[in-house]
Amino acid sequence: MNTMLVQVIGLMAIAVGLVWSFKRLGLPPILAYLVAGVVAGPELMNLFAHPEQMHLLAEIGIVFLLFSLGLEFSLPKLVAMRHMVFGVGTGQVLLTAVAFGFLAYFVGMSMNAAIVIGGIAALSSTAIVIKQVSEMGILQNQRTQMAISVLLFQDLAVVPFLIAIPLMASDVETSLIVAMGVALFKGVIVVTVLLAAGKWLLPHVFREVASARTDELFVLTTIVVALMAAGFTYAFGLSMALGAFLAGMMLSESQYRYQLEADIRPFRDILMGLFFATVGMQLKLDILATQLHWIILMTLILMLAKVLLMQAAAFICGFASSDSWAAAIKLCQMGEFSFVLAALAVTYGVLDPRESSLLLSVGILSMACTPFLISRSQQIASQLSQRNLVSHLSANHAQNCDTSSMVGHVVLVGFGRVGQSAVRMLKLEGIQFVVIDYDPIRVQESRGAGESILFGDAAQKDILRSAATHNAKLMLITFDQPDKAAKVIGVAKQMQPALDIIVRARKDKQLDDLYSAGATQVVPELQEGSLMLISQVMHYSGVPMSRILKRVRAERKGRYDHMHGFYPGETTEINHDTQDKLEFIHAVIVSTRAYAVGKTLAQLDLARSRVTLKGLRRHQQEVEDPQPEHIIEAGDVLVISGKPRRVERAERHILEGH
Repeated sequence: MNTMLVQVIGLMAIAVGLVWSFKRLGLPPILAYLVAGVVAGPELMNLFAHPEQMHLLAEIGIVFLLFSLGLEFSLPKLVAMRHMVFGVGTGQVLLTAVAFGFLAYFVGMSMNAAIVIGGIAALSSTAIVIKQVSEMGILQNQRTQMAISVLLFQDLAVVPFLIAIPLMASDVETSLIVAMGVALFKGVIVVTVLLAAGKWLLPHVFREVASARTDELFVLTTIVVALMAAGFTYAFGLSMALGAFLAGMMLSESQYRYQLEADIRPFRDILMGLFFATVGMQLKLDILATQLHWIILMTLILMLAKVLLMQAAAFICGFASSDSWAAAIKLCQMGEFSFVLAALAVTYGVLDPRESSLLLSVGILSMACTPFLISRSQQIASQLSQRNLVSHLSANHAQNCDTSSMVGHVVLVGFGRVGQSAVRMLKLEGIQFVVIDYDPIRVQESRGAGESILFGDAAQKDILRSAATHNAKLMLITFDQPDKAAKVIGVAKQMQPALDIIVRARKDKQLDDLYSAGATQVVPELQEGSLMLISQVMHYSGVPMSRILKRVRAERKGRYDHMHGFYPGETTEINHDTQDKLEFIHAVIVSTRAYAVGKTLAQLDLARSRVTLKGLRRHQQEVEDPQPEHIIEAGDVLVISGKPRRVERAERHILEGH
């Protein structure tokens, strides 16, 4: 069998096992691919004695990733982001390159080596950041857009370093300025050609391909377009990823955008996994073992410094503190192009192999930390930005929001999308209200627009007292944090036991806990959405509006009793957090030798198993209102509802008597 085929199969088998294990542990797949690369690399199993054999295949994964990213952006959107791309991006690259260049020169490295190390440190991982934020579904928010803008500029900034490194080692008196000028000229030509092709050629190509109604042709055309754009920029000495991004961006406004993204995703994800594995293959375990303390120290310095320098660049450009902190945390690692620059520097003798290996170890360790940091970037950013704003907001909330004369008003806790929508309706009816929110940026923005809002934690009595909760008629809690909402309810009830409290919940599994805490009404979004949908169905089916309203009121009064429970399916997820809160509906077929045969419903005593009898079917017919004295026969179907474990116990009791 072909050796290369055996190597690839071995790597993929290792990756499958590790990705499965990491997902079971709740860890991101990126880390699994990095570890798979270490295991399959020359340091352990030696499946790939020369990891560069996989480099081209892995780089195609980055091409597809940037093509997908380009589909999320249009040219007008990129123009609108120019201040972030060329403002924050330029600031971040220059500040980081200069800072780490000086640091390297200070510790005794040559000027050329210091310049290269500055460039290596300035770059971040487009692959890890884009993949992680895509999986988290936060690609379109402001802080992620800022991070992506900086990543785009970093991809452009790679080009001057790729040109400069060979010149540093060259004996030929070549002007660096001339070389950079030529590169800039090439870049203008490439961008112009690709933009023109995307505007006037590609729409016609995909229109013809789509009219053929052949899925294979559409997929093949998508792959060819991405690779041709990447190859075109590569032929001009530019990044392949840049060409793929431009091609995707040109197709972002076409009607085929979503189909293109769906077609490219399987290839992108598989090849991206190979890319991360090749990164792991480059880790030198002997250097990691002997220099571990220095590697950890250098990684901490790198990540902390990059966060602070990125924040400084954003501050200079006037962007919001919370967003810039979150973006900086996303970009604090080394990038895949850092490895390219390091390898090129070793080839031309600017860095020696040991220095390069040390930098690679730092880069891989920083990449390994990145998924964890990205998943918590907003929480960390909120804490960091609050320190800048909390004292200011807390000190002057009284003068911005006078609640001393308020009586019979509404206190809204949480000013997200739901809270803001509620406020707009209250304004239309002329109802007095005061809002409490713990997001300093949102409070500052809202105050600037004249909203009646207080900054603080609503679970604290002082904050509720400032909102005149003791004189309020109603409290509305809009954030989706049941545990915190229960604390707010408890404190508010201490201040005014008769206060009506309405709580928004995401799902019905939170109802009991919130009612137990003292809520007057809990509104689960899932049930309310279903209730409104059913109301429309009944209305269009000819049911009188009076009867519809009566049924809606009955459901709300009965705490959505008829809407609890559902039939589980293959896609139903049951985990430690939900297994005791979900409510299933299950049909139990009473077999001939079942324990329940000949027993009455009263004798079965299903209530002892803490399940509810939803229905009884006999001979394919529904038995109306079965009574406790009803005798069960073989072939009957008992429809029961309850939590998964209780349903299992009840079924065992019906069939076996246990």
